[in-house]
Amino acid sequence: MPRSDTEGGAAVLVAYASEHGSTREIAERVARRLTRSGHRAEARPVDGAVDPDPGRYDAVVVGSAVHNQQWLPAAAGYVRRHRTELSKRPVWLFSVGMAEALGRALRNRAMRHEPKDMPALRGEIHPVETRQFSGAVRRGDLPPAGHAVFMAMGGRYGDYRHWEQIDAWTDGIAQRLRKAEPA
Repeated sequence: MPRSDTEGGAAVLVAYASEHGSTREIAERVARRLTRSGHRAEARPVDGAVDPDPGRYDAVVVGSAVHNQQWLPAAAGYVRRHRTELSKRPVWLFSVGMAEALGRALRNRAMRHEPKDMPALRGEIHPVETRQFSGAVRRGDLPPAGHAVFMAMGGRYGDYRHWEQIDAWTDGIAQRLRKAEPA
């Protein structure tokens, strides 16, 4: 989806790295909502085999699942590889973790801390905003040892995505892009 000054709305790339599908579903929803608001958005994975060129878009949203308190290597690598292009346009970053699935003590701590690599990523591209969302955690997502640790931490399987918060964040992006359009 190349940039174009003749069509309405901004061309927006929603790039993502997802391990079990939760982040992909959020990225796809963000792209659909931006499209419904008058922009031309598409969700594309960044998994090593796919490396969409951010220079072809007016704005970029990048999301990643969080594992071991860090973005997935594919997403962090995407930001680093394309830092020059990303720093020239509005960029929003979102992280998807399992904070709300954890027991109370760990949940409160996890919700207060961003992924360990976020300060460095923010420093490289200076995004408009970063946001953290909880995702879905299904029993089949974890190996047996991981299941045991998750249960010991008071974890609960389920879908913890708050779609109304994701939609409100996306609407803010759409409004910001609309304000930036030439008259």
